[in-house]
Amino acid sequence: MKKILFLFIALTAISCSTQKTGVAAVEPTKYMNTITAEDLKTHLYIVASDEMEGRETGSAGQKKAGQYLIKQYEKNNVPFPKGATNYYQPIPAAYLNKKYGEKLGDSENIWAFIEGSEKPNEILIISAHYDHVGIKDGEVYNGADDDGSGTVALLEIAQAFEIAKKEGHGPKRSILFLHVTGEEHGLHGSRFYSENPLFPLANTITDINIDMIGRRDEAHAGSNNYVYVIGANRLSTDLDNICTIANAKYTNLDLDYKFNDPKDPNRFYERSDHYNFAKNGIPSVFFFNGVHADYHKKTDEVDKIEFDALTKRTQFAFVTAWELANRTERPIVDKK
Repeated sequence: MKKILFLFIALTAISCSTQKTGVAAVEPTKYMNTITAEDLKTHLYIVASDEMEGRETGSAGQKKAGQYLIKQYEKNNVPFPKGATNYYQPIPAAYLNKKYGEKLGDSENIWAFIEGSEKPNEILIISAHYDHVGIKDGEVYNGADDDGSGTVALLEIAQAFEIAKKEGHGPKRSILFLHVTGEEHGLHGSRFYSENPLFPLANTITDINIDMIGRRDEAHAGSNNYVYVIGANRLSTDLDNICTIANAKYTNLDLDYKFNDPKDPNRFYERSDHYNFAKNGIPSVFFFNGVHADYHKKTDEVDKIEFDALTKRTQFAFVTAWELANRTERPIVDKK
């Protein structure tokens, strides 16, 4: 009964919110359903294959993975951003190694872009890191969940938005799909972008960050129909409400806020790429499945991914992005 009451209240709020914020009348369900387990699986078996050598930052394997991502964007007619000369944002080794004295090679963020129809200068970023930890003791650490899952989610979300655009329902705001590098070594790629943004940070309305959404943790052993939501309400009540309402209407995941607690000892809010946007005052949310036994181990393989969960969480990220890209007002920063 409580769940039914919650859904009624949430759906009523959607109706009121739609009237107040002018969200596009077009329902995203058709485009959400173009995000499929089959496509995610096809991409992930390539991105998280031994051929990519664990996608260590600056490695040949990571560059090969990046080339695959670019080919998919080209195939789906999703261009690189205006103001850029290609799909790469180069990051020199000197920058990557300055903070911790490591010996990483030159690397790149990868970006793709769909221009908004009404507010093209307002930018929604959807991010995921495509690096992992490489090869250790001759063993390839493929990082299927971390963060192959988020990486392929971005491909599917971009394709869904591009299909909508071709049918005359493109986003009102522009969307930057940002695959960042160097996350495993200190959030370097997102930090570099935040310090060298292609678009002014003042014009960036939100970052949706997707990092590990293909598995379940021990706390949810009985069901994978959940996702951890971290950071949505830290800066903006609007962003938190948008996530809640989009989920209630379209995906019905159990939204778990355990790790959003500022007192949580894991401090996940500071440990993924959204944080480099949040600390610059940009409302940001991090979608996450929690840590499992294969985290940062060679056993984080594609055959352990739960593709039904990966699909539903990717769809949730998409409908959240749809609301953010199409509502009249950008999320208000009402917290510090």
